[in-house]
Amino acid sequence: MALKPTIYKFTINLSDTNRHHYDTLNLTVAQHPSENPQRMMARVMAYCLNAQESLLFTKGLSEPDVPDIWQRTLDDQLELWIDVGEPAVERIKKASRLAKQVKVYSFNAKSDVWWDQSRAKLAALPVSVFRFDARAISQLAELVQRTMTFSVTISGDSAYVATEAGEVEVEWLCLQER
Repeated sequence: MALKPTIYKFTINLSDTNRHHYDTLNLTVAQHPSENPQRMMARVMAYCLNAQESLLFTKGLSEPDVPDIWQRTLDDQLELWIDVGEPAVERIKKASRLAKQVKVYSFNAKSDVWWDQSRAKLAALPVSVFRFDARAISQLAELVQRTMTFSVTISGDSAYVATEAGEVEVEWLCLQER
């Protein structure tokens, strides 16, 4: 019998001062059985940084040929492909042929090694790469509850996240922008 995902329900009061985007997001997030809370919260942060009307979580780890998050146009064109983690260069190369815009958000302790190994090959691709602060993502994951309301305020290269259980500032570094 296959393990089922754990379902989380988040209400996020989003204030993105960089893009002047203010919204209340009601997200249902499925945590894949093989996914840790840090990766799930990195996905949520990537969603917040790119929030717009047609942005959707995909089946992610359950379907290897799709990104973690995507945006499709009304005529089903792939507008935005977002991967979370340290994807293979070949995967990103394929994504850059399929989508108009590709973004990668790495988030853990091995991100530096992945970036050192992939930087030269990714430099030739039209992809933006960001690295979340791994410690902050871990702190955020510790605050997670199955149902929760929290606020995310984005300004510059950081997001201030406030929950009933605590607060954390998640910073990121832009490694490559296209």
